[in-house]
Amino acid sequence: ARSQLTTDFYSQTCPSLLSTVRKQVQSAIKTEMRMAASLLRLHFHDCFVNGCDASVLLDGDNSTEKFALANVNSARGFEVIDAIKSAVESSCSGVVSCADILAIAARDSVVLSGGPTWRVLLGRRDGLVSNGTLANAALPSPFEALDAIIQKFVDVGLNTTDVVSLSGGHTIGLAKCATFDNRLFNFSGTGAPDSTMEANMLADLQSFCPVNGDSNRFTALDRNSTDLFDNHYFMNLLNGKGLLGSDQILYSSDLAVSTTKSLVESYSSNSKLFFNDFVNSMIKMGNISPLTGTNGEIRKNCRAVNS
Repeated sequence: ARSQLTTDFYSQTCPSLLSTVRKQVQSAIKTEMRMAASLLRLHFHDCFVNGCDASVLLDGDNSTEKFALANVNSARGFEVIDAIKSAVESSCSGVVSCADILAIAARDSVVLSGGPTWRVLLGRRDGLVSNGTLANAALPSPFEALDAIIQKFVDVGLNTTDVVSLSGGHTIGLAKCATFDNRLFNFSGTGAPDSTMEANMLADLQSFCPVNGDSNRFTALDRNSTDLFDNHYFMNLLNGKGLLGSDQILYSSDLAVSTTKSLVESYSSNSKLFFNDFVNSMIKMGNISPLTGTNGEIRKNCRAVNS
């Protein structure tokens, strides 16, 4: 697939594409800083299900990806993608896929949050099906064990380095109490909190997300560095300050010792290494089973297949 995608795919057909997308992403992030993390996540949640084909954007009944557990009331930024698509369509109609827009918007979100840049490979076409069942099976969950998460990455052609570097995307964004409150009081039926969580953070979160409280309240994934794309997320893991269970196990679980822990340590002290690996992993992820050539279509509306 890699050979079929190119960085200059639209250089003749839509030369203004990159600046048009950048302008829209900039405006969306200016309105709400958190949108950077949301757009990055949309690309990730798209690529893990049927490849990077914009299937996560399709509206429909509750069998679609939008209603999968990892996405329902959680995946967001769809209206920003609509705005980008509409701006792109007005300068080059019917040319640019929604899947490519997701890939560019993810890169721009990282750059505009202070992270690294890269040349996005383009030429994807849009899928015709959205599969909620597959999304439930394929998307990693914050509650899963490390071996299960690694396996989900392997299933789409990614490796352990990709698990750690892409988890570093949690250096920006917010998460709901519902995604981590299982760690706060009765962890895994022990009757006690998750022992790997740092004491002050635990106390803060217990009062922020009390038992029977509002599980839709949000807090920062990267405590004390919420909006900046940096390696602070990994420093937090060394100190027991990972928010999600799936974050902290990269450093604290038994399996981490032989798989992910040394990378967490390396990234925590070397942001250049993290940035380089993150870029490589994003390019690899963007290459998961793209539709090219005559497969798929160029959607006119990112929420619906062409009629």
